[in-house]
Amino acid sequence: MKRPSLAVVIPARQEAQRLPLLLADLQQAPLGLETELIVVDSSADPGTADVAQLAGAQVIRCAANRGLQLQVGIAAATSPWLLLLHADCRLPARWGASVEHAMGQAPAAWYFDFQVAAAGLPLRLLELAVQLRCRIRALPYGDQGLLLPRSLLEQAGGMRPLPLMEDLDLIQRLQPLAPLRRLGLPLAVDGRRWRRDGVLRTAERNAALRLAWRRGATAQELAPRYYRSP
Repeated sequence: MKRPSLAVVIPARQEAQRLPLLLADLQQAPLGLETELIVVDSSADPGTADVAQLAGAQVIRCAANRGLQLQVGIAAATSPWLLLLHADCRLPARWGASVEHAMGQAPAAWYFDFQVAAAGLPLRLLELAVQLRCRIRALPYGDQGLLLPRSLLEQAGGMRPLPLMEDLDLIQRLQPLAPLRRLGLPLAVDGRRWRRDGVLRTAERNAALRLAWRRGATAQELAPRYYRSP
């Protein structure tokens, strides 16, 4: 059997409704792109695991800790390339061709453009702000996905089992080692949190958490503040 060239690792928690859409997108991979799908599930009920298994994904049970879930999924993967995705995102058409092209380039880490699957001018302004941040600071976050060779991840020290800021922690360790490049396609994230809490309030809260982390607060200290938000 041909060894898969790309492992898609998806940490999930209570995503039985949204995960099938992402898994359907992943089924549209080009014929030449051999993939293995790994869903690391921390859900209290079996719904998320059931839909993942129906789509042919390997399911691993894990505690509710996104950094740990990613670490466990990466360890279970056999492919030389990794695509790390949140369970509530949607891949664009032609994602596979773009990923294949990136995998043929010089070693780098790649990310999608940020897009929120909801209407409204505040969200379009938010998307523009994220685009500018990525262009100026080469600082994508986890909800933009991350495509990278396993060798580069290992060079950076691997994924750390952080319950929060696991994406920022990894990106900061990758920055001195290799370029971070745009795939040039949008990755649509679910807009429920932005709609529920409001764009300004959510952005302010996230910025405050990142500032506290940069000033020395641990991810373990900050995670309860993030996950208990209404």
